[in-house]
Amino acid sequence: MALEFRLPDIGEGVVEGEIVRWLVKEGDTLREDQPMVEVMTDKATVEIPTPRAGKVAKLMVEAGKLCAVGQVMIVIDTDGSGSKPAPAHQPAPAQPATTQAPAAAAQVAASAPVQTVSAAEAAGRKVLATPATRQLARNLGIDIRTLVGSGPGGRITRDDVRRASSDKSVPPVAAPKAAPVAQAVEAPVAAKPVALPQVVPVSVPVHAEDERVPFRGLRKKIADNLVRSKLQTADFTYVEECDVTELVALRKRAQKRAAERGIKLSFLPFLIKAVVSGLKKYPTLNAMLDTERDEIVLRKSYHIGVAAATDAGLMVPVLRNADRMSLFQIAAALEPLAERARTGKASREELSGSTFTISSLGKLGGLLATPVINFPEVAVMGVHKIKETPVVRDGQIVIREIMNLSISLDHRIVDGYEGALFLQHVISMLEDPTLMFMELV
Repeated sequence: MALEFRLPDIGEGVVEGEIVRWLVKEGDTLREDQPMVEVMTDKATVEIPTPRAGKVAKLMVEAGKLCAVGQVMIVIDTDGSGSKPAPAHQPAPAQPATTQAPAAAAQVAASAPVQTVSAAEAAGRKVLATPATRQLARNLGIDIRTLVGSGPGGRITRDDVRRASSDKSVPPVAAPKAAPVAQAVEAPVAAKPVALPQVVPVSVPVHAEDERVPFRGLRKKIADNLVRSKLQTADFTYVEECDVTELVALRKRAQKRAAERGIKLSFLPFLIKAVVSGLKKYPTLNAMLDTERDEIVLRKSYHIGVAAATDAGLMVPVLRNADRMSLFQIAAALEPLAERARTGKASREELSGSTFTISSLGKLGGLLATPVINFPEVAVMGVHKIKETPVVRDGQIVIREIMNLSISLDHRIVDGYEGALFLQHVISMLEDPTLMFMELV
């Protein structure tokens, strides 16, 4: 028997993914749950395991090519007969899970009982599971957060889900609550990508000494997002300098207290606190434009994206609900988040959903840059190098710690005057950082 495995639904709004690389080749023998392929969606790469033991009959999509959700990725000969694959009649995204769920559930029902946690413990609990396993849990009505995984590192396997399906004591998944209107824009933006204008392909002459690198993967995704941003925003940039002498002194004093708690305190938490304060005062900068409904969506959550350079390219890990966190809580959350982004271990959820982005090159921040808006957001703030600068204060030339801040704005949504007021508010918080501690957490 031959099984046609289709690209499953690996996230809300995802309609296609790029095959980054195959971890198997035609003729390989597969064991169930063996890592099979790496697929990139947005800026996150997920590893999809094989759904059944067998032999690779045919790889249907080449590495570097796009694969739509529901499209056949690979054909697996599950009995070694080499028979032609039978067409799958099940709904495409759920096909790998539903074709085997009833029979497999009967086989494992008599095995070890499933381990679960209480509903109270499950609330907000993060679990390890592959996209295919999560899809199976949704199909069978199982709240995956209530399960205790039997796989390596506590990972929840499909067998765990099937055992839960046959165990009537396992609570069913709760019906999803209606999403707030302010967040409804996210799915259409991701699910309905805008086609870029067609351009005439350019062929570059080949020389023997040149090296040619495939333009795909994360680098291609970054390029597509940048072009989309430029095509769909009327962007402009406003720049102002900021005297952070008091901030430098405050951070120096606070570093010792942070170190006692095992926290590395950079300038970024202070910048995030100042930005959140500004977004609350000028909510238009924490907005998105829903062109399908002709509505400006003012976000009531403050999810701050922080652009981070990685070996693979620029990524934007997201610090969620930054307005609810203290300075030290932000610092403690940022370091592991940035590390997961740098090492390619950040989840799709950690790399999406930001409402405002901060872009900084740290010590290489330079004098000025015009950061590109992280579409569909309407603003991004660039942070530049802090350096000692002679300035005039009260008629005297003194040395102060000065840096420039730049903000790029979508002029369709944010007026220049309002954008300038926002940046001036951020600067006032950074120049007198004690004001941050008067803000509500």
